[in-house]
Amino acid sequence: MPVKCKPVVDGLHCKPRSAGPAPQVGRACRAGPVAPRPAAWLGTLLAIAPLTWAMAADVGIYSCTDAHGRKLTSDRPIAECIAREQRVLNADGSVRRVLPPTPTADERAEIESREQAALAERAAAKDALRRDRNLLARFPNEASHRKAREAALEASRKAVLASQGRIAQLANERKPLMAESEFFSGKPWPAKLKQQIEANDVSVDALRSLINNQQAEIGRIDERYDAELERLRRLWPGSLMNAANQPP
Repeated sequence: MPVKCKPVVDGLHCKPRSAGPAPQVGRACRAGPVAPRPAAWLGTLLAIAPLTWAMAADVGIYSCTDAHGRKLTSDRPIAECIAREQRVLNADGSVRRVLPPTPTADERAEIESREQAALAERAAAKDALRRDRNLLARFPNEASHRKAREAALEASRKAVLASQGRIAQLANERKPLMAESEFFSGKPWPAKLKQQIEANDVSVDALRSLINNQQAEIGRIDERYDAELERLRRLWPGSLMNAANQPP
């Protein structure tokens, strides 16, 4: 019977022997090189070709002029031109892109400062738009805004009126005290009378201070509602669409 040899892993194979006597123990089979398979190699080449072409296309020629006026080229970014403009050329010499100089520490700080300012500006614009939307939600028309103003002013106005009324009462209370003091012309006032007149004066001063504070609060409320009304009159015609187009 013919002897079948196992194929060798290193690319060689054994030819089967023809029928005949059994081979001697320890005798190796004849081996020869494995014939190449054209179809397999062609498939492999076709598979890797796009990757090879892509890698070749991605490789550019870096070109620049250094500080000494020398023209340098390389297949990668040129260290001598780190602070200068570098051109990336295609194989035909056309410019693919231009690499700007690497910024210095001061330039980087300036760039970061500009970026932060731009971020702050965008955040402020978003915040202004949010405020406008909230303003329109609270006051859909001028009547609602006027009503809110009156409600905000009511407490301060009442406080002013109450203080003014109390001052009038104190003035009436002061009249008999001053009439009584006339009996002591050129003489010291009795301690009780003196205390009553001084208490009256202190109360009047305190009420006048309160009136001044409340009037200042009325002014602040009016100023705030005036600013809101000016803004709302620019927003009402176009509602939210107009709010989105208005500057902050």
